[in-house]
Amino acid sequence: MTERGRRPSDVSAGPVPVDGRRLRSARTRQLIIEAYLVLLRENPRIPTAATIAQRAGCSVRSVFERFPDLHALRVAATDEALLKASEQVAAQPAVGIRDDRLKTHVEARGRVCEEWLPLWRALIANQGDSADLKARIRMIRELVIRRIEEVYAPELGTLDERERLQTVLALEALVDFESWARMREQFGLSFEDACGVWKRAIDRLLPLTPPVS
Repeated sequence: MTERGRRPSDVSAGPVPVDGRRLRSARTRQLIIEAYLVLLRENPRIPTAATIAQRAGCSVRSVFERFPDLHALRVAATDEALLKASEQVAAQPAVGIRDDRLKTHVEARGRVCEEWLPLWRALIANQGDSADLKARIRMIRELVIRRIEEVYAPELGTLDERERLQTVLALEALVDFESWARMREQFGLSFEDACGVWKRAIDRLLPLTPPVS
C-alpha cells in the first residue's frame, strides 16, 4: 500500500510525456511538404530534392528519411493541397438565391484555381503510370462535380437524368483549372473579370430556377 492506503493503480499516472523527436520529425515532414508546394508556385518545374531541402531548412537526407522518393512526396503534397482546398470551399457555403450561389461558387473556385494551379499542372504532367496520382486527379474532378451538384441542385433538379448529366459535365469543363489559367494568363483578365466570365457562362448553361413553393 502507498501513502494514505492507496494502491499504485489508484494513483493517476499524469500526462504521458510527448516524444520530442517524433514531434520534430513530424514538423520537418510538414516543412518539406510546404517547401515543395511553395517551390511549385514559384517555378512550374518539379523541384529537386536539394532545392526542397534548402527551402525547408533541412538536409537532403532528412527528405528521404521521411519520403522514400520524390513521388511519395508529390502524393503527400497533393493530399495536403486537397485538404486545404476542401477547407477553403467548405468555408463558403453556397446557399440562397441563384445570384448569391453563383457568386459564392465562382469566387471560391477561382481562389482554389489561383492557388493550386501549379500543383494541378504538376499532377497532370507527372502522373505517368502512377495509380496514386491518377486517383488524386479523379478525386479532384469528382469533388468539383459534387460541388456543382450541391450548389445548383434547385436548377439541376428540373432536368431529366440525361440533360442533368450533360449540364453537370459542361459546368465541370467550364470551371477547369486550365479554363481559369487561359483567362488569367493568356487574356490577362483580372480575378474579378475572370469570375464574371464564369458567372455569365454558368448562368446561361443552367435552366431557370424553379419557384419556391
